[in-house]
Amino acid sequence: MRSPGLAAGLALLALASGVLAAQSTRRPSLPIPTTNNAVAALERGAGAGLYSLLGIDSTLKWGGITRRAFHLPRGARAWRELPPVPGAVGRLAALAFGVRGKVYLLGGYTVDSAGNEKSVPSVDVWNPVTRRWSAGSPIPVAVDDAVGGVWRDSIIVLVTGWHDTDNVAEVQLYDPSRDRWMRGTPFRGTPVFGGTGTVAGDHFLVIGGARRAPGPVKYTMASQAWLGRINPLAPQRIAWDSVAPAPGPPRYRGAALGCGGRIIVAGGTGNPYNYNGIGYDGQPSSPLGDVVAFDVRSLSWRPAAAPGVPTMDHRSLVAFDGHAWLIGGMRAGQQPSATVISWPLAGCARGR
Repeated sequence: MRSPGLAAGLALLALASGVLAAQSTRRPSLPIPTTNNAVAALERGAGAGLYSLLGIDSTLKWGGITRRAFHLPRGARAWRELPPVPGAVGRLAALAFGVRGKVYLLGGYTVDSAGNEKSVPSVDVWNPVTRRWSAGSPIPVAVDDAVGGVWRDSIIVLVTGWHDTDNVAEVQLYDPSRDRWMRGTPFRGTPVFGGTGTVAGDHFLVIGGARRAPGPVKYTMASQAWLGRINPLAPQRIAWDSVAPAPGPPRYRGAALGCGGRIIVAGGTGNPYNYNGIGYDGQPSSPLGDVVAFDVRSLSWRPAAAPGVPTMDHRSLVAFDGHAWLIGGMRAGQQPSATVISWPLAGCARGR
């Protein structure tokens, strides 16, 4: 589904922020419509390309939660299926990152036929050279719907998220080269699930997310934006400060990526929901169509001047080959999508 509105919105944002530029391009579609999929990229090596892992299909039912994994090699015209992600069942709300030639898939939750949900501590590692999955050290506090990013192409950082029965303020750092976890300075904002954000340079942004609420609607949006400053000498030390909230409603499950000194955020929704796209208030959630950029130096937001494709239910916006990639997700009317769209990036430092 190509949208002139999306291209126009991103072109206007490029004029304002110098991050996104030119027109959007439709890329090879996923083999099946998939939403809440973990996505990642590898820039170099045998596995260079894009990855889509786990998620839920167009049924939006527990039986449609998948273990399937796909790879779009650089320059390929179609996605290729990989061996399924380890585990007895599929899961949702996981995060994936490409780090030094391997893909790391972390956390998420499982759902059984009775609707019971369980946070998973798994760290699954895809090695494109051996074409095999292996297991990393499990997450100390199992989380799903966390906010995540990679610091200096070396440390994966997970912030807040849901753990079995409630949100947690945990900040957990994983060093893939040592297969070791560290505990970071706890998140100072409201603990949430489904928050949006990532790493840019030595900064980590968290906006929105769903929090517990009293009354008949048990989860509502947290109107918040926090910027963490990562200590380069001790990355587990993070100084958290409140910053200006993003334009528009607080965001749930938007897509974000770091680009130089800016963090780009696309889509999401202002009404938190479960995996079927129906809000906890009983109303269908509606995706947002805007794209905004946060400058970590000026601490300011620059919104796009025109709307784009309304989309939500993302884990990340992926940077690959000088482009931002939006892979799958949920469109209006609770429709999982197979569409893959990219736009040129400008002004991004190498690696992030």
